Amino acid sequence: MLQIRTADSSDYSNVRDFYYLLIDAMEDAEYKPGWEKDIYPTQEFLIRSIESNELYIGEMDGQIVSCMVVNHEYNDSYKDIQWSVEVKDSELFVIHALGVNSLFSGKGIAKQMVQQVIKIAHENNIKTIRLDVLEGNIPAEKAYTKMGFIYLDTIQMFYEDIGWTNYKLFEFIV
Repeated sequence: MLQIRTADSSDYSNVRDFYYLLIDAMEDAEYKPGWEKDIYPTQEFLIRSIESNELYIGEMDGQIVSCMVVNHEYNDSYKDIQWSVEVKDSELFVIHALGVNSLFSGKGIAKQMVQQVIKIAHENNIKTIRLDVLEGNIPAEKAYTKMGFIYLDTIQMFYEDIGWTNYKLFEFIV
């Protein structure tokens, strides 16, 4: 059974190793999220997310099988989109770097992680959950759509790891 909890500082090296393992495993995958070791997610991003209680770990039998960051931060290009609802930053969540160990794919772990975000959103009067997916990452697009996220637009955004690239934007109204 998946146990989801907020990471603490003692988890840092295991979280970093989780993302390294994930990036290595995705090297030959048909659909890649565009992540690179120490470029995205950066070690600084992971540390800051842990310190801010924004990094969530999914564990099975004491092993990290999934991680994600949930906060109010977003790419500047989000401001150019006509979202379904207008909200203050404090009223929205953005999901970042949601990853599942490939050995555990197909077991509904990503869905459980997102359901946890929705639960936390309800508890904190969050009105919407937003995210972006690298264009062409069909499995992620399908997964989010199945979970009730609505596709809004495809736009070019700049991220340090891959530069200017097309991303699909999704939103879930809480």
